[in-house]
Amino acid sequence: MSNNKTIKSALISVFSKDGLAPIVKQLDEQNVTIYSTGGTEKFIKDLGINVVPVEDVTSYPSILGGRVKTLHPKVFGGILNRQNHDGDVAEMIDFDIPQIDVVIVDLYPFEKTVASGASNQDIIEKIDIGGISLIRAAAKNYADVICVSSVDDYSEFLELLKLKNGETSEDDRKQFAAKAFNVSSHYDSAIFNYFNADHSIASLKISETKGQVLRYGENPHQRGFFFGNFDDLFTKLHGKELSYNNLLDVDAAVNLMNEFKGEEPAFAILKHNNACGFAQRDNIHQAYVDALAGDPVSAFGGVLIANTEIDKATAEKIHTLFCEVVIAPSFSEEALEILKGKKNRILLILKDTEFAETTVRTCLNGVLVQDRNNKTDRLEDLKQATNTKPTQNELDDLIFASKICKHTKSNTIVLVKNKQLCASGTGQTSRVDALNQAIHKAQSFNFDLKGAVMASDAFFPFPDCVEIADHAGITAVIQPGGSIKDQLTIDYCNEHNVAMVMTGTRHFKH
Repeated sequence: MSNNKTIKSALISVFSKDGLAPIVKQLDEQNVTIYSTGGTEKFIKDLGINVVPVEDVTSYPSILGGRVKTLHPKVFGGILNRQNHDGDVAEMIDFDIPQIDVVIVDLYPFEKTVASGASNQDIIEKIDIGGISLIRAAAKNYADVICVSSVDDYSEFLELLKLKNGETSEDDRKQFAAKAFNVSSHYDSAIFNYFNADHSIASLKISETKGQVLRYGENPHQRGFFFGNFDDLFTKLHGKELSYNNLLDVDAAVNLMNEFKGEEPAFAILKHNNACGFAQRDNIHQAYVDALAGDPVSAFGGVLIANTEIDKATAEKIHTLFCEVVIAPSFSEEALEILKGKKNRILLILKDTEFAETTVRTCLNGVLVQDRNNKTDRLEDLKQATNTKPTQNELDDLIFASKICKHTKSNTIVLVKNKQLCASGTGQTSRVDALNQAIHKAQSFNFDLKGAVMASDAFFPFPDCVEIADHAGITAVIQPGGSIKDQLTIDYCNEHNVAMVMTGTRHFKH
């Protein structure tokens, strides 16, 4: 038995009328009876098309300032009745309920209203009741009804009307039902998260309706997907599609450079989510040159990011390097022309955007959620722990190093001199190993560590790290403190004229 249905009637009630006219005209051409309410009813009439007001069906006006319009048995009976059920068919006749074959509804813009900074009263008024109920009813009864729940689906529905002359299959209706429940579940998640902004209810609702299939995951044998609205953060100017690993590096780059927003020109080069080069200078060209000098080997295939416009001179230097992604708030026209010379090189303009206040990652058979690490070490946070006081230049370098350290995989040690990353030890199981790795790396690129500073993401359990650093020429240290053996580390620094400050804030990054 065929499950195909011919559309003979439609209920249309939408907040936004964009793109609706072609559908209404097509339904009219196919002699479909159209029911509607309020502004949508007027819109259809203005097109010169016959429309039956819902009030004529329910014998009840729109009440309570429009809060109650379609919530009526004659409307929901028309949607929810089972056309192959004898009892339902009889009741439809007894109660004079018209059959509804199509429901076209969108929802009040709740998320946009929240994002606009509107008052709580305005936000509450944008919690849709009738619309969400119509969507759920029509999607539930996909056996007989097709539900169009978003303007994003208008073109597909219009094509379906034209292609099949108003006839729908059960597969068609089920596909639109899935889209409808995607809309309704996302909407309810947004409302819950608004009411639960303080996380007083320990429940996690994440809903992303923008999805992208990636070429693969971390490795070619793994599938990969990105769920999020990339275009909210970036304008892509050039290059191939971003990969799973590209996206992780871009995320790390943006979070790191966010620490230097509005400051003097800064340039970072990242590889595997860690900075392998970073410098801050009077101009972006010199910042790039000195960032690259930090590790020209690791920079190959890296992700580059600047906190200010990339100019022609900088672009000419970058163009000689193989790199995957270049990110900046803007590019000069000359710079853009140069950098587009490599067809696969991805060029992104970073927009001025706020980031989520929580971070989420899978763990065991669930997820871990935490507050974003919004703490950045400042001069006013520093507590001088040693007799030797850091110089102003050392203080500037200590803060600079601390910002990089915060965004580097633990255990980590970061070495800086004159606002240039000399080297870092990243992701080591021992802090001593991280320090030795950093020193070896810095020396291999001919950095003179005399007068350099050291940052650690967590406290030193023993004085061995400051001793090793002192022998390498490092003269100032920044660390959280908090070890029961802090005094041993302080004593070594005092005996060897090493300045040390404590922040009181650990910056683990696992």
